Amino acid sequence: MADYVLSCCSTADLSDEYFKKRNIPYVCFHFELGGIDYLDDCGKSVTPEEMFKRMDAGEDTKTSQVSVGEYSAHFEQFLKEGKDVLHLTLSTGISGTYNAACIAANELKEKYPDRKLYIVDSLAASSGFGLLVDKLADMRDAGVGIDELHAWAEDNKLRLHHWFFSTDLTYYIRGGRVSKVAGFFGTALNICPLLNVDFQGRLIPREKIHGKKKVIKRIVEKMEEFAEDGTNYSGKCFISQSACMDDAREVADLIEANFPKLSGKVEIFPIGATIGSHTGPGTVALFFWGKKRED
Repeated sequence: MADYVLSCCSTADLSDEYFKKRNIPYVCFHFELGGIDYLDDCGKSVTPEEMFKRMDAGEDTKTSQVSVGEYSAHFEQFLKEGKDVLHLTLSTGISGTYNAACIAANELKEKYPDRKLYIVDSLAASSGFGLLVDKLADMRDAGVGIDELHAWAEDNKLRLHHWFFSTDLTYYIRGGRVSKVAGFFGTALNICPLLNVDFQGRLIPREKIHGKKKVIKRIVEKMEEFAEDGTNYSGKCFISQSACMDDAREVADLIEANFPKLSGKVEIFPIGATIGSHTGPGTVALFFWGKKRED
């Protein structure tokens, strides 16, 4: 067993069962739903199904990142045990949580000068962030030390690709990622925007696709274009979805048919409360390893 701790934020959008099985502690973001504060704790406080149902019913949502104090408490529990820590945060292109984690780490380094505490900006989100953590957990379990693991994460995190689409633009309009005018015409014309995460970890609209069937086909074509070794891709593939499992399953079935060397089946996870508060229902996100992300 490794003599260090690999941890992350709850916005990696994996299940609580997964984190426990892989021995990956996580620190929770926060969200407000209908005026009540909750932890984004992998659906234990509020299930994704309940959250999206309440959002559809008109309840407002707000999100807040992990505080410096919460990061300090999370890290110190391991440092006290004499363990080093490698922690990954949600992308700085989406949240300021990396800065809070770094402040906490710098304060703790003075208190525990003999311990190593690495903070990595994942430049990733949702289960793409999760796929990066999954890879690091595999390497940790294979005996890779914390220094080498930290270096690998920094050197390879931009090879993690995110492509996603939405069939409901309501929350993208509210969050300003799609203008009201574009959203109105997009909804009227049945446009499904195809977006990705760029090399700075930002959400970027890439294409406007007419209709769900076409955007599902197009997102798989993006994997064929960018995946490591193309259709001979032999890595893992994760999908996250917000209250649209049938659409996610259709994407997964196409991938499993088109990528015969895939490592296992496509794993599908629910989009968590923090990310889901901004996407709303109707989003499917696809994650895989490939060419280095560039502008």
